[in-house]
Amino acid sequence: MGDQGDPEKVPVVQQPGYPPPQQYPPPQPGYQPQPGYQPQPGYAPQPGYAPQPGYGQPPPGYAPQGTVMTQPGYNNPGAATGQVQWMAPPPPPAGCPPGLEYLAQIDQLIVKQQIEVLEMVTGFETNNKYKILNSVGQQVYFAVEDTDCCTRQFCGPMREFNMKILDNANNEVMHLYRPYRCSVACCPCFLQEIEITSPPGTPVGYVLQKWSICTPSMSPKFDICDEQKNPILTIEGPGCVIGCCSDIEFKVLALDGSEVGKVTKQWMGMAREMFTDADNFGITFPMDLDVKAKACMLGAVMLIDFMYFEQQNQNNNN
Repeated sequence: MGDQGDPEKVPVVQQPGYPPPQQYPPPQPGYQPQPGYQPQPGYAPQPGYAPQPGYGQPPPGYAPQGTVMTQPGYNNPGAATGQVQWMAPPPPPAGCPPGLEYLAQIDQLIVKQQIEVLEMVTGFETNNKYKILNSVGQQVYFAVEDTDCCTRQFCGPMREFNMKILDNANNEVMHLYRPYRCSVACCPCFLQEIEITSPPGTPVGYVLQKWSICTPSMSPKFDICDEQKNPILTIEGPGCVIGCCSDIEFKVLALDGSEVGKVTKQWMGMAREMFTDADNFGITFPMDLDVKAKACMLGAVMLIDFMYFEQQNQNNNN
């Protein structure tokens, strides 16, 4: 009874079935800690220890490899609120520019332009944004235009633009630059072109419009060139790029004239085609095609979209 009034002799209350540190049993024979695990000296689990319910399960919000979980307002233009499924980065092949290793293991890309609500409501031209997906719907890149307001409003779809191609870590892995060019097809001195650099500042190729006496919307032809502007592929469009209720295909040809791929402007329905300028494209190419040539085909899609399918809004018409 006297000991209960002495604070120095009050016994330490232990959890039921949990021994004091001095009485920890030795580890069982053959027990091996997990690699990298550093237990405290003398520590060993109790005999018959069982983990708590739910032990070993990933915590809430955990994202496995290839998935990015983003909170609302997270500053990543490629990630929408909630869950965005990204393609897991493959090992880079030898000589591949950083960020282009994704293209080495795919033979198809889907380019989806995002619908801009402000542009639909006000007619005020905004920077274009695109999601770039693989054939199973995983996001490979995100493209965002970087153009000032005055250029967008007064130059319309013929405008000069810079476009950043970003990966899932928001790193710029490609840069597209389109200079301002005359839209008159009978003037061969200022034909359309786009430069593709990767990493930004290092050219990997160009897409150059081929001269034709026809109007710009008739029989489009482009050369896909290497960094020295030597042609490696050719893109040939249909006789008329004004399609109704059907896809529009641009053939990708080798220098010998054989077809090796295509760029397809996908029909998205009457309402979307009439009231928005958000377009979808599909790109197919050989799996073993050089990644630089695949990057140039992606640049060709952006140039084709601006030249033939980007609607000039009401402000520009006025």
